[in-house]
Parts: sequence; C-alpha cells; structure tokens
Amino acid sequence: MSKFLNVALPKGRLGERVYDMFEKAGFDCPSIKENNRKLIFENKEHMVRYFWVKPSDVAIYVERGAADIGVAGKDILLEYEPEVYELLDLGIGRCKMAVASLSDFCDDKRRTLRVATKFSKIAADFYSSKGRDIDIIHLNGSIEIAPILGLSDVIVDIVETGTTLRENHLEVVEEIVPISARLISNKSSFQFKKAQIERIRDSIRAQLEEQK
Repeated sequence: MSKFLNVALPKGRLGERVYDMFEKAGFDCPSIKENNRKLIFENKEHMVRYFWVKPSDVAIYVERGAADIGVAGKDILLEYEPEVYELLDLGIGRCKMAVASLSDFCDDKRRTLRVATKFSKIAADFYSSKGRDIDIIHLNGSIEIAPILGLSDVIVDIVETGTTLRENHLEVVEEIVPISARLISNKSSFQFKKAQIERIRDSIRAQLEEQK
C-alpha cells in the first residue's frame, strides 16, 4: 500500500472548496492551484496526492482503493451503495432529492405511476416504502421534459433552487432526502492510514464548527 495519502476530489467548484478544507487541515499541495490541465498533484513533504475525477466517480475510486479518501454527494452514496465508510457531512453542496410533476398532475393511485429519473434505486426505495407501484424510466439527462412530453407522470431528481423546474412548469410535490457532500474513506485505508485520515476528518469537523 502506498505511503501517500491518495485523495479523490470532485472536479469543479465543490472540489475546490473541499481542497481549501484539506489545505487548512495541513495537507496543502500548492501545485494544484497552478493553471494547467494536470489531474494528479503530489506534495512529498506531507505525503499527500490529490487527483481530480468526475464527481460521480469519486466513490468508485475510493471503494476500489485507488483513493484512500474522497468527497462524494449523498445522492451517489444512496444510489450506488459503495462499500466505503462515511466519515463526515461537510455541509456543502446542499440540495435535495425530490419528486416533481406538472402543476396540474393528479396522481391516480389505481394506475402504475411512471417515474423518470437518473436515480433508479433511490426512486424505487422511496416508492417501495410507500407501497406504490411504479414504472421506472431511467434517463441520463433532460429529465424535466419527460412529463411535458408524456413520457412520465413525475420525475425524481436533485433540486437546488427549483428554477429549472419552474421554467418547465414543474413543481416539487414531495421531498425525499436532503443531499450534501460527504467525506468518505476506503475501508482498508481507514485501518492502515487511520492517523492521517482521522487528523483530516477532525480538522475539517473543527472548521465546520467554527463556521456555525
């Protein structure tokens, strides 16, 4: 096992905010802020290695051991149930998983409900808990147009401001679960690199407490 602590960061603004937390925790890596197209950055002094990956892939890198720790959205953890430890709710990237429909839609419980979503497992679990029969239509993009075109009755998707829903004449009818970014760890790494990982976790937790 590498002596470096390998950290998978989600590309984009969320990852940049997370890196700032790691930097304050004493695991800085100045080269990550250089303007280039590199994806992997090392600081041999702190024995830390960062790499940028697609947000939805972070949990895979951590679960498979390519990364010791990383940051993934709660939506990914619920949908794919990776074998990782969830160490800390970072309280950033806040949004919610919700059911939305056209404003004039009325649910007829005698019919199977058609649900369009990227999050098939979350949708299935939610409606199973309600005892509602559904037909899941798995889509990868432009979920909002499914009810408009008659493909589905409702959608299950992440909602931040709700602007996209309103612009497409949709509204939230039920909230399923709040979503935010979580610090996660590979299970084996947590055993063998426990001191480093707990130092980061505890430092970030302290940072979050100071912000309250």
